[in-house]
Amino acid sequence: MNYCSIKEAAEKLHVPESTLRYYEKKGLVPLIERDAAGRRLFSEHQLALLETVLCLKNTHMPISQIKQYIDWVVQGDSTIERRLAMMKRHKQAVLAEIALMTESLAGIDFKINRYASHNDLGVLGQS
Repeated sequence: MNYCSIKEAAEKLHVPESTLRYYEKKGLVPLIERDAAGRRLFSEHQLALLETVLCLKNTHMPISQIKQYIDWVVQGDSTIERRLAMMKRHKQAVLAEIALMTESLAGIDFKINRYASHNDLGVLGQS
């Protein structure tokens, strides 16, 4: 199995090393191996798991839920149904957030168009 250093992992994942240390501290990167000098070694499996953690974090899943997901992954195939249910719930939450953002973006576009159509700064004083 191939391993990489924390620096290499951070570069591959486009995150600071401190993020990887934080995720390990929170239990989101299980079974980290270390070299003779005590430096973290990340396997390909852990990098793939970290990509999932970042995806979930980027879609606003709380750390506590991500931790639960990781715990289920470590427990193995007996938790697949729970993981599936969690992912379905999270997908619905993400879709609801996207809908809210799309609606809000329409309001921002309305303001941009309104302000762009006025050249008089006096008119811009209105909301």
